[in-house]
Amino acid sequence: MLSRDVLADPVALTRALVDIESVSGNEADIADQVQHALSGTALKVERFGHTLVARTELGRPQRVVLAGHLDTVPLNANWPSRTEGNLLHGCGTADMKSGTAIALHLAVTEAEPRHDVTYVFYECEEVDSARNGLKILADSRPGLLTDASFALLLEPTHGLVEAGCQGTLRVLARTSGRRAHSARSWLGDNAIHKAAPVLQRLLAYEPRTVTIDGCEFREGLNAVRISGGVAGNVIPDECVVEVNFRFAPDRSEEQATAHVRDVLAGFDLEVVDSAPGALPGLDAPPAREFLAAIGRPPRAKLGWTDVARFAALGVPALNYGPGDPNLAHKQDEHVEIDKIVEGADVVRRWLTKGP
Repeated sequence: MLSRDVLADPVALTRALVDIESVSGNEADIADQVQHALSGTALKVERFGHTLVARTELGRPQRVVLAGHLDTVPLNANWPSRTEGNLLHGCGTADMKSGTAIALHLAVTEAEPRHDVTYVFYECEEVDSARNGLKILADSRPGLLTDASFALLLEPTHGLVEAGCQGTLRVLARTSGRRAHSARSWLGDNAIHKAAPVLQRLLAYEPRTVTIDGCEFREGLNAVRISGGVAGNVIPDECVVEVNFRFAPDRSEEQATAHVRDVLAGFDLEVVDSAPGALPGLDAPPAREFLAAIGRPPRAKLGWTDVARFAALGVPALNYGPGDPNLAHKQDEHVEIDKIVEGADVVRRWLTKGP
């Protein structure tokens, strides 16, 4: 189990959490150890599967949420952790056990925050949405989250504030033809060839750049997968182009879908996945205080994170964590040790002293 000495040091705690293997679906051990660490505090602790919610009950005027996921992507010859100079290497160091360690460190060591705090340590963020522990919590016990006026998601941002997030939409564009022997191709109708206009439209597409509350969101509409073909001597009768649209949060899911249908008008389209974006959420007083504590302007989150789940509940949220998002899911994933120390100091100062 996590010792008091380890819990008192966010760097040692990051290393310890990384060394607990917790690929999505295998969070039982790390959840047990986090629960044991929280049991030694005055926090009210509840467990839902392998998701833990720990709350202060101090009667403060405002409540904030600090949230981090416990799981990682599959190991890739990058576990257990190792340290080289200022770098801590290992699966999950950046995404996001260094951020989760900051939240757990503060949950155990900070007894008198200015705001009441709800700490959420959740499972299955790196896999399909239906298994996401925060989603399950939001669906089954939303009151544990909606009584907060602000949420801080400790996702990797390399020590900067990343506000809001893009929405994401996946669409399948299908073309149909007629099978024939490739030696007599004129008797068939090649569905793969008929997909060429889909790619031409995507190649010619000019994405928007949208500035919202000073944060620049860049959109993108791209083919991410193509499937088709029957055999080496058969003219194919079907081709499917999978298209991903990353859209700015000023568009709703419905507007994003309508836009893609307009761009790819005339093709058989099927929406297979969609998630809304989140507006920057910079107006909440705790958010303004946190930005003041950072002392640097926010930037847009280019990607989708669980801040969108908080936004859907009416809780403004920001992304902030020590890891570099460009290193997430890579074999050489690592985090700078001084970024962990700085991040823990910033969040503690915000929770205890204000900006």
